[in-house]
Amino acid sequence: MNILFLFADDFCRYAGCYAGLDGRPTPSDIVKTPNIDRLAHDGVVFRHAFVTAPSCTPCRSSLLSGQYFFRTGRGAILNGAVWDPSIPSFPHLLRDAGYHIGETYKVWSPGTPNDAPFGGGKNAYEKAGGQFNNFSENVTSMAKQGMPIEAAKLKLLDQVKGNFGAFLADRKPNQPWLYWFGPTNTHRKWEKGSGKALWGIEPESLKGKLPQFFPDVPEVWQDVADYLGEIQAWDAAIGVILTSLEAAGDLERTIIVVSGDHGAPGFPGGKCNLYDYGTNVGLIARVPGVKGGRVVDDYINLMDLAPTFCEIGGVKPPDVMTGKSALNVLKSDQSGQIDPTRTWVVTGRERHVATARADNLPYPQRALRTPEYLYIHNFKPDRWPLGDAAGAAGDKTPAQDDLENNTYAAFADMDASPTKAFLVMNRNSPSIRWFFEYAFLPRPEEELFDLKSDPQQVKNVAADPAYAKAKQEMSARLLSILKDAKDPRVTSGNDVPFEKPPFTDGRAPAGKRNAAQ
Repeated sequence: MNILFLFADDFCRYAGCYAGLDGRPTPSDIVKTPNIDRLAHDGVVFRHAFVTAPSCTPCRSSLLSGQYFFRTGRGAILNGAVWDPSIPSFPHLLRDAGYHIGETYKVWSPGTPNDAPFGGGKNAYEKAGGQFNNFSENVTSMAKQGMPIEAAKLKLLDQVKGNFGAFLADRKPNQPWLYWFGPTNTHRKWEKGSGKALWGIEPESLKGKLPQFFPDVPEVWQDVADYLGEIQAWDAAIGVILTSLEAAGDLERTIIVVSGDHGAPGFPGGKCNLYDYGTNVGLIARVPGVKGGRVVDDYINLMDLAPTFCEIGGVKPPDVMTGKSALNVLKSDQSGQIDPTRTWVVTGRERHVATARADNLPYPQRALRTPEYLYIHNFKPDRWPLGDAAGAAGDKTPAQDDLENNTYAAFADMDASPTKAFLVMNRNSPSIRWFFEYAFLPRPEEELFDLKSDPQQVKNVAADPAYAKAKQEMSARLLSILKDAKDPRVTSGNDVPFEKPPFTDGRAPAGKRNAAQ
């Protein structure tokens, strides 16, 4: 069986097939994703798919290895990540089992060697071009030079088609294959106003549909509209690949999986946060011959995909994999809860880009998510969750342009964006102050959210005596899981490797502009 893995950078779970699943209005009501929705119609939509870490490289280290991110050595961080070649990865395991493997655009980066768990670039198919990765910027530029917008879009989509076509052309007769398509267009930054200009998404249509922890204001509507535009471009690329797959006669011989590496970038509660908006991602799969139109409630950790793909390829998952194959769930014809053991996930993070203060120490967190609660343990509550403010929390405010375009101007673990700029520039406004504090200010050692009464996780009840028993139980359960998984954060005592070189060596220049992280 072939495996087509469609994995977008910074793609959360906004897609038409998720509209209504949360029981409230969301941007999924607005975004148009006919190709993802087609896969959902013919396959399965997961409500509770989570990354192990809401940061690009750690998430991908986990996904590729089938292990918790904290078990991947220097793959557990972003800046300064180094791949340990002794760690088995599912692409190499499938290659060794006879699969033709190939990838286009981002697999494992930033990190050294680049894309190491997928062959270090030896299996890349990108000669047709990579302009799709800056979709809105390139289409806008072409349009300014006189090219019609639809023609500019097709030019970039033809590059996607060409890369996939080159991969298919290299396979041997009857050889099974694995193809990873990893565009970065949904990563910051994108062309301001492009959601409306390129896709006709009216920013005002998002009024009343944003998360509770977003200011419901025009500046944020436009920012989200632009993000949705990039998701629609991502969906269009999926359509091109599906058309090529059908033309090659491979559709009914291919398992197709769609997902992303964490929550939305440059928005509060998203990327680099252990709230659901940062860790709960879209996961849609189509399995030939299996009943479609299903919505599944099983909790899936993306590290489960590695043993799943191994099992599809007839490879026994290595014992070091902490993920659990979900092939039984994929092949089921049922909806709802399929596997009664899949009722929880553990997530976490260490260092992203410039967390903590000037010494660049990590902001270590671990969390346990169940149907009833989200419990988060912040190991260093004295540090800033998204990095030191560089003056933004005091009297000095970075320039608006810097906050929109230079991630390192303030709170560097939130990507530069118009939303970030709005929060910082308006932090002293009584109507905005809560949103600013939610996004950036220090957090207590423990956070607990009652998901029945507070599904968007904005009211921390960890200090409420009424929840003392639940907090104790969640804390003890989390600690037990982490110890069993040999998490260095809890098994190393006062000698935690994440707090020392080489883990703390990676530093980004203070003036560095946005880049694909």
